[in-house]
Parts: sequence; structure tokens; C-alpha cells
Amino acid sequence: MTASCAGTGGPASPESSGLGDIPKGTQGTVRILMENVPDTDIVMDLVDDFNAEYPDITVDIESLTFDQMRDKLVSSFQAPDPTYDLIVVDNPWMVDFADAGFLEPLDERIASTTDYNADDFFTPLVDITKVDGTTYGVPFYNYALGYLYNSDDLAAASLSVPTTLDELVSTSQALTSDDKSGIAMQPQRGYKIFEEWANWLFAAGGSIYDEEGNPTLDTPEAKAALEAYIDVYSNSAPSNSLSWAFDEAFRSVSSGQSASMISYNWNLPALNDPEGAAGSLAGKFKLAPMPGGKQVLGSWSWAIPSNSAASDAAWAFTSWVTSQDVDIDRVISGGAAIRSSTLEDPGVLTDGFGSDYYDAVKQILSDAAPLSAGANGEEMIQAVGTELNEAVAGTKSVDDALAAAQAAVVKIQG
Repeated sequence: MTASCAGTGGPASPESSGLGDIPKGTQGTVRILMENVPDTDIVMDLVDDFNAEYPDITVDIESLTFDQMRDKLVSSFQAPDPTYDLIVVDNPWMVDFADAGFLEPLDERIASTTDYNADDFFTPLVDITKVDGTTYGVPFYNYALGYLYNSDDLAAASLSVPTTLDELVSTSQALTSDDKSGIAMQPQRGYKIFEEWANWLFAAGGSIYDEEGNPTLDTPEAKAALEAYIDVYSNSAPSNSLSWAFDEAFRSVSSGQSASMISYNWNLPALNDPEGAAGSLAGKFKLAPMPGGKQVLGSWSWAIPSNSAASDAAWAFTSWVTSQDVDIDRVISGGAAIRSSTLEDPGVLTDGFGSDYYDAVKQILSDAAPLSAGANGEEMIQAVGTELNEAVAGTKSVDDALAAAQAAVVKIQG
């Protein structure tokens, strides 16, 4: 097989064998761009183990902050001499990159890799890697959200974990006192508020798209979800937190100033780390699926650029680092889960962060959906998040904000 050409006038593609099983004697250098997050450090620590099996492949990992990545990737896709041979792709970028011909199709490699067991990846993560039925990525990292709470605070208030939207509202109110907020929220304009509020939308029985892919942000369920979100922000969240994102909410919960938050599932080990930010509160935090049982899913996926100068070596590393055996080591080290079997492995349950945590993660990843589907996902997310923030700030009514959000999605994504 020869990898397809970049569809926007990019450089000619180098030869790619299309093989699943890459010979151990393969030579080459794999230049990788990743986001500057803890899981990237874990991957870096695994490179020596990879080189024990592939001694002639050099792995060179560069990490950048999220805001720096997309422009660097697009420049590399269009360069005669690409900068990167293997990348990680944020889910709102997947359709845009695939439609432009920037990514190598991976179905043949996946199907022909011995004992790869691709069916073991969580289905919502795999769905993000497919564009028009073709697979362009392999799951690397999940950003699925859940309900994180201080178990002592719930016990002191004689409360159970909320399982419905109404219970999320009442529980947040009941946990609020003169010196503690019931929930730390992330209503920052743009990506953050949409990422958080969409969980409330799902809990209200709503959706971002219908089964035909049409946006559904001006429904009665969306109105109920946004009214509930504003109610809780006004009465149960820290004051003056309209611009808060993840970092501020995490600090509020870990310091004991807030009793709960909706955030990434892999924050639980950080909250319960005795050497971490929570100090004496470490060990008191627990994770649960979102009320209603469905949650927002963010995801990064490994992908090979069509113009990669070392695509076979890139697949050797990708298939190795996402294999079942290596994934177990990565998750024990604190990496985000991508495989179902990993969360049932005896070594993970013994040496990881607790069976209750992995049970909750498994439930979360089994029923989750991304913020965007289709082209121009990042632009769409920012537009909707802007309208939601206007409603929380009180500069637009709920009806007007949702109507504007719906119109924006139709305009941006058609």
C-alpha cells in the first residue's frame, strides 16, 4: 500500500508498507508531537522498553501546550520535509484533518497486527477515530468527565451520590454552607462551559445532535439544563467564578473550599495523592458517573500523517504503546484508560488506584459522547460556549442564548 497524498496540494507521500506487524529490524526515526500533559511523561518513560524490542528505531518526542499544537501540525502536514512522523489528534480536529487528506488510513494496519485485539478499545473512543467509515487513529488518552466529590462532605450531609439532574441541583445546594461551596464549576467562555454544561444537557435527556446529525441545542431539554446550570452557579458555586476553568475548580475542591466538581475522571488519583494538592483531604475523594449515566467525552488519538517520513516505524511505536501488555503498565503509572481489559487486569486492580475508581471509569467510558461531530468542530465548540457563558453572565436570556447557539452550529457545520 502507498499512503494517500495530502488533499490540499501537500507534498508527495513517502512509501508506506501498510503492514500491521512491523519487522523488529526496521530502522528509522519517529518524530512525535504530543500535548504537554502528565500522560506524555508516562509515554516518554516507556521509550526504553520499546527500544528493547525495536533497537533501530529512534523515538523523538516533542511536547507543547495545547494552544501551540494545531498550527505546528498543519505546517508539518503541508511541508515537503515534514516535522512530525506521528502525532496525537484532539477529537474536534479529526474530521478536518482526515477530510484534508492529512492522515494515513489505518484499517489495514490494525486488522493485520497480530494479537492487537482492537475490539478491546472502548467503543466511544474508537468512534472518534472514524471518518466516513475509515479509521484514522488509535485511542491514546481519554478526557471523559465524571462527578468528583468529597465523600466526607456527602456523608456529613446524609446525602447519596446524585443520579438525576434534579438531585445534582438539590445535592449541590445541600452541600453549600457559609464556608463551603457545594460545587466548583467551570463556566469560562468557550470550550470549558460547553464541556461542563453538556453533561447537564445529557442528564436532562437532551443531546447535541439528533440521530441524523442535526444540532439540537434549542430543545426543551437544553433549556431545562441551562436553567438548572445557572441556578446552581448562582446559589451553590464559588462567588465571582464566571471565568473559572479546570485549574481554578480543582484548587477549590482540593483545598476543601468546594465539596464537588464535574471534571476529568483521571483527576481522582491526583486528588487522593497524599503528596498532592489536597494534603490531609487526600483519600476522601470519590468518582461517580454523571447523573443520568451519560457524560461528555474528550479524546486524543494516535495518528500517522500522510506525509510521514517513517510511517512504518510510527506504526511500530503506536501498536506497541497501545498493545494490551503495555497499556497495563501505562495505566498503573497513572495513564488514562483506553482499553476495557486493562481495567479488569489483576495487576491494575492491585497496583493501581483502587477497584472502585476503575469500575467508575469503565461505566463512564461505556456511555459517553463528544462535543462535536463533523467538520469545524473547534470553531463550533467555541461559538456554543460563548453563548452559554452569555446566559450565565446574564447578558442574554436562556432562550436567546440557545437560539444563537443553534444558529451558530448550523452556520458553522451546515
